[in-house]
Amino acid sequence: MDFNFTEEHLMIRQAAKDFAETELKPGVIERDEKQLFPKDQMKKLGELGFLGMMVDPAYYGAGLDTISYVLALEELSKIDASAAVAMSVNNSLVCFGLEKYGTEAQKEKYLKPLASGELLGAFALSEPEAGSDATSQHTTAIDKGDHYVLNGTKNWITNGSSASIYLVIAQTDVAKGSHGINVLIVERGAEGFSIGPKENKLGIRGSDTHSLMFNDVKVPKANRIGEEGFGFKFAMETLDGGRIGIAAQALGIAAGAFEMSTAYAKQRKTFGKAISEHQAIAFKLADMATEIEAARWLVLHAAWLKDQNLPYAKASAMAKLFASEVAMKTTVEAVQIHGGYGFVKEYHVERLMRDAKITQIYEGTSEIQKMVISRSVLK
Repeated sequence: MDFNFTEEHLMIRQAAKDFAETELKPGVIERDEKQLFPKDQMKKLGELGFLGMMVDPAYYGAGLDTISYVLALEELSKIDASAAVAMSVNNSLVCFGLEKYGTEAQKEKYLKPLASGELLGAFALSEPEAGSDATSQHTTAIDKGDHYVLNGTKNWITNGSSASIYLVIAQTDVAKGSHGINVLIVERGAEGFSIGPKENKLGIRGSDTHSLMFNDVKVPKANRIGEEGFGFKFAMETLDGGRIGIAAQALGIAAGAFEMSTAYAKQRKTFGKAISEHQAIAFKLADMATEIEAARWLVLHAAWLKDQNLPYAKASAMAKLFASEVAMKTTVEAVQIHGGYGFVKEYHVERLMRDAKITQIYEGTSEIQKMVISRSVLK
């Protein structure tokens, strides 16, 4: 493994950093307070190629590798995790599966506008009783010959009201268990498809999180991805890649909190010297820096494995597990270092602390990551 970034990697990282500072940071506190989706900023991200980073240029993508993707996600997440998760879902959970397993007709119709940023996508797996358990789908897609009839409810769907294209996991044949699950492309505006109110969340408040309701929605057979019963495998493989994106988001949240804390500690004075010169604060910063660097290499290793077409399920679960825990720990310490200022919104770290918590939950809780890892190591 080459530990040196290419010139292209460095350019992508700098472009993402510049975008975060100039486009995301100015309104991020207001968007958080008012739960405003960064619509204009997402459009600009699409124009810059960040919504189809790993998609082949033949389908209007940027044709970049996974390392470029996680470098960009880290920089965006330092400032605005809500925008970062919207980008992550479009890349990891929607474009990835469509490009790898979609038909040419599906790629022409759906992947091209998704990769170019013309449209935004959503991935609908979680349900009121299922969470990220793809084997426990209560949403059904009954085979009616040339189409399916879709019924059910999906919960906690990122980009829920901003997306135009939804990849929906549904059960077609209960008797076949995981082999009776399909993934269907559903378009916004389909008859019988409705979107619930926006969830009022602790963190990532700018992200559109909604429930989706399907009431006798007709979905053409042409909108099924893969063969009959392929949905479970599709969901599992897509989640493996999605965990790399969430790990990068967690890493960015932690790194952002660390950078803000370091800058604050250098300028804030107590007892006649900067608080960074007090050993209690200096040691906190040392621990934060060490854990963030360890998380960064876990994330990069998972991304590298994916780029090399090597198995990466265990590595992505490890990266997601560790990086999310580091994000939570680091942001709590960041608030502590800032003292009273850390408790007010204008210093950003309280928002990063709230945003950090979700990284331990979505794409599977820490316990689910440990299940994935333990199954691998106990083979």
